[in-house]
Amino acid sequence: MNPSNLKPFLQACLVELALLALAALAAGFTGRAPLADLHWNLRDACLGTAATLPPLAAFFWTLKSPAAPFARIRQFLDHTLLPLMRNWSLWQLALISAIAGVSEEALFRGFLQGWLRDHLGFVPALLLASAAFGFAHPITLGYALVVGIIGLYLGQLWELTGNLLTPIITHALYDFAALVWYLRTPPRPSA
Repeated sequence: MNPSNLKPFLQACLVELALLALAALAAGFTGRAPLADLHWNLRDACLGTAATLPPLAAFFWTLKSPAAPFARIRQFLDHTLLPLMRNWSLWQLALISAIAGVSEEALFRGFLQGWLRDHLGFVPALLLASAAFGFAHPITLGYALVVGIIGLYLGQLWELTGNLLTPIITHALYDFAALVWYLRTPPRPSA
């Protein structure tokens, strides 16, 4: 491994793991365990795998869309993400995707959406947790909005199955597939 790749990789892993620690800390104050609804189930794992396809289709569409918000997202990806992660190995991309899937779903679905649902009901919990998920990704306003919509999708998956495994798998596989595609495809002309 190239040592220059190690520092940003470890920093990214630590940021994602800090979200898991935040979920655990919040659980200590509220009693709402962020991973309480996580259990192995083959059906839910398969559903999580299949559920990766709609957000990936949306991702590929945004790469081709001429709309200005998507052009700004592509500009960020080309000028920030690509130089930072271009030389990461597949195992690094797989590991950061898995850590992000577990950590972000534990915080935004397992803890926040679950805690809000206990106090406000399903719809407000889904909307507020998804908005928080979007705001936690402030790359551009358009990106935060897209991520908020993905949060609605992931929150619905969790509600549908009652198993945090489903959105974790969807999130992790989506991140991995999108990163590998974006980082490994030939260079694109800048927007």
